[in-house]
Amino acid sequence: MCYLIGFITGIVFLVLEKESAFIRFHALQSTITFGVFFVLSLFFSFIPFVGWAFNLIIFLLSLITWIICMIKAYQGEMFKLPVVGDIAAKQGP
Repeated sequence: MCYLIGFITGIVFLVLEKESAFIRFHALQSTITFGVFFVLSLFFSFIPFVGWAFNLIIFLLSLITWIICMIKAYQGEMFKLPVVGDIAAKQGP
């Protein structure tokens, strides 16, 4: 559920969940990952001509990441994305 609506549900679960390290890990990983995708998408939206191509790439990357993370979380795995996963794991409950 932490990945359902990108960084928005990640923030909601970070605020609501105080005890489950598993949920907090995935919520923080979702918040950081999809927050970065969102900011990059906004940035490239202002670049004429090639911005749409970068946004398409960002969309595809975020879609693939979203699907993988949803499946792994559903399977009960603490699947760590590169860099972001380590940051989320260090935060702990």
